Amino acid sequence: MSDRDSPEPPSPSRPGLSDLIADKSFPTSRKGLLLAAEVVLSFIIFVCYLASSVVSLMTAPLIEFLLAICVYYVYVTKFIERFSGFHCPLMDFIRCITAAIIYFAISIYAVTKGNSASKAAGIFGFIATVVFAFDFYGIFNQLIVFLNPQELPTHTATIRKATGDDVVPSDSDSE
Repeated sequence: MSDRDSPEPPSPSRPGLSDLIADKSFPTSRKGLLLAAEVVLSFIIFVCYLASSVVSLMTAPLIEFLLAICVYYVYVTKFIERFSGFHCPLMDFIRCITAAIIYFAISIYAVTKGNSASKAAGIFGFIATVVFAFDFYGIFNQLIVFLNPQELPTHTATIRKATGDDVVPSDSDSE
């Protein structure tokens, strides 16, 4: 049998349909549960705004619903691991901060104006604000570990204090 007749084993880095298979452990992880809550809350808020008198506020929950579904898909299929140059947690952090601020602002407006459907959307918006805030707090902790503050430059006085060196005042300071 020659080398031509032997089949080549598939390489693990070659893309294929196996990349679309979901990770079984992600939906039960903390990040998976938070993303699922963001998707569900955004959809509920979107439907409530459709039924309310402040229909103009429905675009923010719709956009956040679509973004949350996309981010959930990226995490559950582990596409995030394939793009090492693109720092996805930073983009997710920005998405969560802006969503929390926008949901908080439109929830205040929806509770003060409109009918009962807009008030329900406002209440769900406040819940979504807390969920997004909890999510960006977790991402922030991951980003701090990523930056590794031990390697960041520090002030020289802090270094001298840590090493125990005494700082001798110069002649210009004593006059």
